[in-house]
Amino acid sequence: MVQLTRIYTRGGDKGQTSLGSGKRVAKNDLRVESYGTVDEANAVIGIARLYTTTLPVADAMLTRIQNDLFDLGADLCMPEGGHYEEHALRIVATQVERLEQEIDAMNAALAPLKSFILPGGTPAAAHLHHARTVVRRAERLIAELAEREPVNGQALMYANRLSDHLFVMARDLNAQAGGDVLWTPGAHR
Repeated sequence: MVQLTRIYTRGGDKGQTSLGSGKRVAKNDLRVESYGTVDEANAVIGIARLYTTTLPVADAMLTRIQNDLFDLGADLCMPEGGHYEEHALRIVATQVERLEQEIDAMNAALAPLKSFILPGGTPAAAHLHHARTVVRRAERLIAELAEREPVNGQALMYANRLSDHLFVMARDLNAQAGGDVLWTPGAHR
């Protein structure tokens, strides 16, 4: 467990931060950008959860996802290899599989898509669409990082599956409240 006794350390005052391995890197290092964007997605999901308190199934899924996002951040914060590897927290296949199972269960009750969807609908769905776009950005950053140095493949898969999950959950919540907000191509020319 983490114990924080001081919130500020002054260690980052010159634009550097420490990875989980202790290595110092620039705060705009691609690895830091990756897990920082995961943290941003987690915060947006926290806002969405303000609107799911009366939806226990959705709220429980989002609670698990928020915990998984801390796991993902920890995974990305610790470069692969080295003497820390055996104690590194890594995203595992069962976390990805759980997302797939939840996607399939939610999607089974939804009408097939016949149009693109505008982000919106219920407040929870709107925030989930926002979270989905932040996760997509995190996924792009993780993919770029993986081109430069070793990254847990399950981490990239988790980000990819999570954006799909958030999309389907937003659709599910909107379906419960009247339906998606559909794109009308060229409607305002």
